[in-house]
Amino acid sequence: MQVQSMNFKARAGEKLADQRLQNNLKKLSTKFVSARATAIREIDFEATRAALKERRNRALENLDVWLEQFETQAAQRGTTVLYAETTADAARLVAEIAQRHGVRKVIKSKSMVTEEMRLNQVLAEMGVQSVETDLGEYILQINDNEPPSHIIAPVVHKDKDEIADLFARVHRKPRLTDISEMTREARDTLRPEFLSADMGVTGGNFVIAETGSVAIVTNEGNEGMCTVMPRVHVAVTGIEKVLPTLEDLATVIRLLPRSATGQSISNYLSLLTGPRAPGERDGPEHMYIVLVDGGRSGLLGGEFQEMLRCIRCGACMNHCPVYQKIGGHAYGWVYPGPMGSVLTPSYTGIENALDLPQAATLCGECNRVCPASIPLSDLLRKLREKQMERGLRPWQERLGLKLWAYMALRPSLYALATRLAAWTLKRMGGDQGRIARMPLGKGWSATRDMPAPKGGTFREQYREYRRSNQER
Repeated sequence: MQVQSMNFKARAGEKLADQRLQNNLKKLSTKFVSARATAIREIDFEATRAALKERRNRALENLDVWLEQFETQAAQRGTTVLYAETTADAARLVAEIAQRHGVRKVIKSKSMVTEEMRLNQVLAEMGVQSVETDLGEYILQINDNEPPSHIIAPVVHKDKDEIADLFARVHRKPRLTDISEMTREARDTLRPEFLSADMGVTGGNFVIAETGSVAIVTNEGNEGMCTVMPRVHVAVTGIEKVLPTLEDLATVIRLLPRSATGQSISNYLSLLTGPRAPGERDGPEHMYIVLVDGGRSGLLGGEFQEMLRCIRCGACMNHCPVYQKIGGHAYGWVYPGPMGSVLTPSYTGIENALDLPQAATLCGECNRVCPASIPLSDLLRKLREKQMERGLRPWQERLGLKLWAYMALRPSLYALATRLAAWTLKRMGGDQGRIARMPLGKGWSATRDMPAPKGGTFREQYREYRRSNQER
């Protein structure tokens, strides 16, 4: 997926004007947010996420050690482990595997890392058909290879009628509107693909150093068909997804489905260890695991290392007031929402995603719900600081902040300026006490009025408040 994050403002404006999208995105609060609130009450959420944070930190602090142990254990069980420095290298490795085994058709389960790799396009260029089998990803693929809008629910931005029209057009069958009938139609369409594929490609939610296993969490069971039916299975995941032990995985799984979809446990949890052994009746003849760096190692040991704890649950975007209004496509790359606003500039270069660190209210809701206790709003603030340090923000913004800093360091000047501003804004509000057009803030006041101050600066009003309380 090509990085288009530089177009964030224009895309966000389009999404805000799309009333159908606005209606579809209400599913986030009516489904995911409310379901999560119920599911986390089943456990001691704070204690569990503290344990998850500790276990993920332990893995990241000795990442090379755990990766080496994982590779050793996986190799002993017949799995070939490959490393890719870049996403392009990863796509090349998967393409070489396909070529080595004479693969003509690949079936895939949902994987955001393969979106980073542009794997479907790479395979298509070498004449290999790649079929998405996650229902949401399948819908997007047959809709002109549209990118996902959400990492857990890739088609959350579409409604049932849009999908019904798409199925009728692509499948050339009578239009259905009953959800169970529509899923049956998709299943009937995909079943021949499962039976005729040469290679299955999956993501990997985690890899386990203790056993050399890859853990895959889904709700549809398609990952089982992708890993059991074809003669070759390739799992692709990031290097940061290693966990030392199965006990660590158990801790993560208590939080992943609850944070993602509000389920106590996902419908399917596959723990895959090696290819089919002699005497076993199913499983692939060959198993590969491609571990992708793609910018991840650049975060190790730095001020953004905490982002590598992310377990890709999507809770931050489900609760984000910005994502809830614009959806995922506005962010312009694989990862949307608060997590994407940190990951995209970190992986692709801060100069390629100038607006994303600004695409947040810093309300802290993402921090509150993150099961890995990632301080997302703090990381976004740090990215803003880096943009200022490198002179990447518009000159007007940099000048304005320099003027504010100059006054803030001089209390008497700051007090005078704020008194003048409060006096001016009060008169601009008129009798109604509301400002329809804000100087230097046209973008903000274009869609809302600002309440005018009632008089006096904040410090003056606070002194009066304390005085009145003391007199009581």
